[in-house]
Amino acid sequence: MRRRSLLLAVPAGLITLAGCGDEDSDKGKSSSSSSPSASAAPSAKIVDGPVPDITKGTKFGEKPTVAKGPGKPSSDLAVKTLIEGKGGKVAKGDYLQADYLGQIWDTAKVFDNSYDRGAPAIFPIGVGQVIPGWDQALVGKKIGSRVELAIPPELGYGKQGNPKAGIKGDSTLVFVVDVVDTFNAKSSAKGKTVSQDNIDLPKVGTNTDGKAPSIEIPKGKKAPKGLVSEYVLEGDGEEVKATDTVLVQYKGVLWENGKEFDSSYKRQELTQFGLQQVVKGWAQGLTGKKVGSRVLISIPPKLGYGDKPQPGSPIKKDSTMVFSVDILAKM
Repeated sequence: MRRRSLLLAVPAGLITLAGCGDEDSDKGKSSSSSSPSASAAPSAKIVDGPVPDITKGTKFGEKPTVAKGPGKPSSDLAVKTLIEGKGGKVAKGDYLQADYLGQIWDTAKVFDNSYDRGAPAIFPIGVGQVIPGWDQALVGKKIGSRVELAIPPELGYGKQGNPKAGIKGDSTLVFVVDVVDTFNAKSSAKGKTVSQDNIDLPKVGTNTDGKAPSIEIPKGKKAPKGLVSEYVLEGDGEEVKATDTVLVQYKGVLWENGKEFDSSYKRQELTQFGLQQVVKGWAQGLTGKKVGSRVLISIPPKLGYGDKPQPGSPIKKDSTMVFSVDILAKM
């Protein structure tokens, strides 16, 4: 049985395309009940068309304008790579970071797009967290690619459609997808190294090979009474807000003995959570820090689990927790 992260107060919801049309659909709210699962969908035959023309915004990263579908759509999954990227390939189980626009084949009605929100969406790909047409079409595509999809109903939202987004049970969906990046269990922060000169604070390793960094507790030093949050690697991404959901790698040890008690590296899976879902020390320690950074956080008991640590864990009510956190992306 997989051990649940000690970090999370409640599980963070995985985004799904089932929430398309809702402005908050890609901000950590799960709507998986209205989305066909990958396991329930047939394996698609993939063809290269037909797909509608893009009339404006033809460059990678530009919001596209897409024409109506040309006549009758294929009953198969149509996938056309418009721009071939030069990055690594998207793998099953990766967190895919992508900009996209979705519209209905025969009306060209746009029901959702990430471009207007000003940030790409991030979600697991190939594992049933998004509509099957996405899972089956995007695995294997290269980072930096622009891909156009025409998805038949059975690989989209099925016979029930998605009424909230104006999608009927017989609607063929058209998507233009810009593959921005991917993240997986081997991902690390890639920021600039920041000097760790304070001899009273733990030292965190600066390796960026996807392996867990070392955390060295200073010998003979008392734990700080207040919260400590310092860059180890400083990224150049957006600053994290208190209301954001983030995708991270992390490792936690106890100040008193340096013993590791939790680690996403050990589980070999990334962790996502809203800053309102975690202990106060995490929320306060990550707010204002930049995406792409590795951060040292030392959390006193009052900002951790207080007098109510999780039963059976090595964390006691007087334990100071020390974390290395790689902020990979904002969700």
